[in-house]
Amino acid sequence: MRAIISGLIGLAALAFPSMASAQATARPCGAVEQAGPACLLVRKEMPSPPGRVVFWHLDRFPSAAAASAAATSGSVVVDSFGATWLFTLERKAWRAKGGEHVSTIGPIAVRAGIHYAAEYLRSVFAPGTKAPLHVHSGPEAFFAESGDTCLEAPGGVQVVRGPGTSLRIEAGPPMLLMAIGTVPRKGFALILHDTTKPPTTLTQAWQPSGLCERQFEQDRAGD
Repeated sequence: MRAIISGLIGLAALAFPSMASAQATARPCGAVEQAGPACLLVRKEMPSPPGRVVFWHLDRFPSAAAASAAATSGSVVVDSFGATWLFTLERKAWRAKGGEHVSTIGPIAVRAGIHYAAEYLRSVFAPGTKAPLHVHSGPEAFFAESGDTCLEAPGGVQVVRGPGTSLRIEAGPPMLLMAIGTVPRKGFALILHDTTKPPTTLTQAWQPSGLCERQFEQDRAGD
């Protein structure tokens, strides 16, 4: 199923070349961090959640060994954007030992009895890049290392600007994610999903109202 989804996303990018695909993919990340579709940094099946909600902790470390020494069963270590990162799903008050605490994103709702997997993505989106319309079977969270982000769903639009900003969306609603502003958006995403369901499904059941596109045009006009 993951391979089918990745194939459909690729076809969508070919059919609509002006709509760069920025959506979750099974394509593993390479060493080159260039603008284009999101890539999969790591997928990890998670232990039982520590409660009804979890928080995504992002910490920077001087080395992979130092990050690994601070890791828990809910952690992964990745190298991206010139740094070593420790990503951990834990309670809000949890803190890694050592390193630099960058952000705590949450709450992210989870349910007892569900076996979750965490998919961590890396992306570099040129301004104007947007993902095909899609839904997730679990909550998703975003963290921007740089750039501006617009997320539109049936419930409205969320816009955040600049380094260190984050967004969250619960499982279920269709969404459009777009890089706005005038500088590239570099960031990470977390999809926390039920392992018995596909993490991402493309959809045309809903069409956005164009709020993100209008914001992008305003940003360009004001540059």
